[in-house]
Amino acid sequence: MNYKNDVEALDDLHARYRELHTEISKVIYGQDQVVTQVLNTLFSRGHCLLIGVPGLAKTLLVISIAKVLGLKYNRIQFTPDLMPSDIIGTEILDKDRQFRFVPGPVFANIILADEINRTPPKTQSALLEAMQEQAVTSAGHHFILEQPFFVLATQNPIEQEGTYPLPEAQLDRFMFSVWLDYPKFADEITIVKKTTSTYHYDLHTVISGEEIQYFQDLIRKVPVNDNVVQYAVKLAARSRPFTELAAEVANQYLKWGAGPRASQYLVLGAKTHAVLNGKYAPDIEDVQAVAPSILRHRIIKNYKAEAENITVDEIIARLM
Repeated sequence: MNYKNDVEALDDLHARYRELHTEISKVIYGQDQVVTQVLNTLFSRGHCLLIGVPGLAKTLLVISIAKVLGLKYNRIQFTPDLMPSDIIGTEILDKDRQFRFVPGPVFANIILADEINRTPPKTQSALLEAMQEQAVTSAGHHFILEQPFFVLATQNPIEQEGTYPLPEAQLDRFMFSVWLDYPKFADEITIVKKTTSTYHYDLHTVISGEEIQYFQDLIRKVPVNDNVVQYAVKLAARSRPFTELAAEVANQYLKWGAGPRASQYLVLGAKTHAVLNGKYAPDIEDVQAVAPSILRHRIIKNYKAEAENITVDEIIARLM
């Protein structure tokens, strides 16, 4: 990438982002906000958890993003009998009677962990090292994963039969938790017309893996004013009940608050949100834009919030 300076590179990233959005919208209708948050996670070098009822194009979204990014993509269907070796790979005895490691589906750039809550925590945890360290360990050998590496997991919130809650340590590795809602009436009309006809779409690659890594590093260099950092850290601290900076709503309705990783993601997500929207530095509004998706899976309600039917998003709104 031959840019004269970082400002020119940031302008190009903004243009690429709009082009990515245009390409993906050929396939995904009525989920613009979801696409925005998934791309934010990608350029922030994070991972994303998509939560929604069946039929909202969660899987199609991931496949479409993999195509426009020109990256290697693997899908892992999580089931109750899935084992850790089915994800990271296993050693086999080859014809020369030598042990040889056979890589699992985690060795790709984009991983779709489909219905991640349908497998026991033992298997869910097989993704932990890959998500945090960008590497896996098998039979005492350490394998570095190819970059960029991005996990997009889906979860069905309505059917609890045969599901296992994600451990808090696993949830904390996801930068964003994104809720998919039903499409608007006009969008659903478009969806039905195009998916029940001979309509065919061609997705074009917009950006390469090497360019994605460059832009991920560039976003880390984006300057942030101290008041924005302080707001992000204070927002996370206000969610921690009965601590020095705890908000009254946290003391009243929360059992646990967000940890330091939330503060880091609030700043990083705000940087990416600002750049993708054509700005050169984030402000408090950028922190507020990404806060619900970063905080909603990191705070735990108490019995009083459950009894009064107070939602997590209502609590986050009051924290801000």
